[in-house]
Amino acid sequence: MWHTRNTSVIALHGVQRSMTLRRCFLAAAAALSMSTCFVAPSPAQTPAAPPQRATSTPYAGDLHVFEGPNRDQKLQIDRVMDILHIQRDSVVADIGAGGGWFSVRAARRVGIGGAVYAEDINQTAPKFIADRAAKEHLPQVHPVLGTPDDLHLPAPVDAALLLKMYHEIAHPVPLMQQLRGSLKPGARVGIIDRNGNGSGTDHGVKQRVLEREMQQAGYREVEHYDFTKEDGEDYFLVFVAAN
Repeated sequence: MWHTRNTSVIALHGVQRSMTLRRCFLAAAAALSMSTCFVAPSPAQTPAAPPQRATSTPYAGDLHVFEGPNRDQKLQIDRVMDILHIQRDSVVADIGAGGGWFSVRAARRVGIGGAVYAEDINQTAPKFIADRAAKEHLPQVHPVLGTPDDLHLPAPVDAALLLKMYHEIAHPVPLMQQLRGSLKPGARVGIIDRNGNGSGTDHGVKQRVLEREMQQAGYREVEHYDFTKEDGEDYFLVFVAAN
């Protein structure tokens, strides 16, 4: 009798203990679930795109405006061409040629055996440059109508010059990457521009910004000068393809 009652008590205690353990287990599991939900990381968010830097509106006015007196001497354009290794029979790209001020000077340097691609996105520029080249007997000048996203250069070049127009390029990195694809081995790219912020009347782009964008586009800076304007605000940078 005692044995039977003892056995029942032990069994009852075992059941109670089992139920208590089960409740503890369920409580622990619930707590773990709540804890897991609390610490779970939130879904990754797409970082905001960096703001577009200010760029000047491309010039679309009178193309005669670039024919200022003594501009050759002020810019020291012959020295610029020497630095870019522009010589007889070279093929040159004048990016943002405007009225062809630099194009005709480069054409005289390269001679009839060379070529100058006078590129501009201004719809009136090609005819203006073609008429000018015809009057000056420079058949080696070839006007090219580009677009903001495509230079449309017809052949590889030995040198390219962007004369105070880089700050007008809306998307400089992809456009300069495209230019890199049109460079002959060892070709030089010269950029003359002004330290400005590109907004309003402050035409230009900071040198450090331009250098960073050119590096992103796959270029290496090899030389830099400040002789193209007496006040030192203009800079002349020379780049080659990085690989």
